[in-house]
Amino acid sequence: MLRQFTAVARPATLRTATRTFATSAIRMAEGDTGAPRGTSDAFTKREKAAEDYAIRQREKEKLMQLKQKLKEQQAHLEQLSQHIDELTKDQGGEKN
Repeated sequence: MLRQFTAVARPATLRTATRTFATSAIRMAEGDTGAPRGTSDAFTKREKAAEDYAIRQREKEKLMQLKQKLKEQQAHLEQLSQHIDELTKDQGGEKN
């Protein structure tokens, strides 16, 4: 049910002269481009693609660093194994 409010009796010229328009600023979050929710414009798609590419590149760099560390660790283990073999040769035994 709608309520009807009656205006205070004022002359018509006074009412129109003092009336102001109420406007509100459009509030957007950081990064919003003004496209309606659920749809995306070309800028949003391009920005997402650039972010995804940058993330993939960082992950690729991290994987390369991990692979390098793994190679170094394997080389170190191989050196330790050779060192142990050298030490056990001098001791003799069934296996040597």
